[in-house]
Amino acid sequence: MNNRLKFNQILANLQQTCILCASHNGENLGLCQPCLKDLPWHTTTQCPQCALITNGGICGSCISTPPSFDATTALLTYDYPVDGLLQHYKYNASLNLAQTFASLFAEKKHTQLTMQNAINLIMPMPMHQNRLKERGFNQALEIAKLLSKTFAIKLDYTSCKRTKHTPPQASLNLKERIKNIKGAFSCQQNLQHLNIAIIDDVMTTGASLNELAKTLKQAGAAHVECWVMARTLPK
Repeated sequence: MNNRLKFNQILANLQQTCILCASHNGENLGLCQPCLKDLPWHTTTQCPQCALITNGGICGSCISTPPSFDATTALLTYDYPVDGLLQHYKYNASLNLAQTFASLFAEKKHTQLTMQNAINLIMPMPMHQNRLKERGFNQALEIAKLLSKTFAIKLDYTSCKRTKHTPPQASLNLKERIKNIKGAFSCQQNLQHLNIAIIDDVMTTGASLNELAKTLKQAGAAHVECWVMARTLPK
């Protein structure tokens, strides 16, 4: 067996398996091209502020009750198989998926970045220390680290903390979520005139992101965006 054949066999053995269909075409992201194409990409016309589907322009909810964040970019909709992938990432410490989501998001966001409201700071959704001990890692932080490196934007995961240990938002309705998360964050740093992107895995009602954005604005932030891997849409 010549050296070239041996080398090709080694490459074939190292080829990453697709995490969805188990084919041997996962490439660098762990997803084959057919599975990538079939993901529920959030490309429908949407509200630029909260990323809910609209016929164009800002949605009625954001007009009647403006959130504290100024814009939202969502990579995917929170549907099959993205819901399972994100749950597997969060609850099974599948940290390799951070690279998958960050790379896909960076590819989408790269074409949208402009000098207008240029982001000065990337900040992951803070996790309370008790929850961090339970899970072992902050899923938003792992993605934020990669996006910070990709876009060469400063990462800040210490200035703002989650000081209130609350029940998981997933088990609550909208009113309960707002009440549950109220006053949950604290920021002691001066963020005067900074444009900040908050990184999170899923945006459902936006209550947590809104409360954090409110805290950042109170600390002086001029512009706050939400960068989320998936957006839950009303059925």
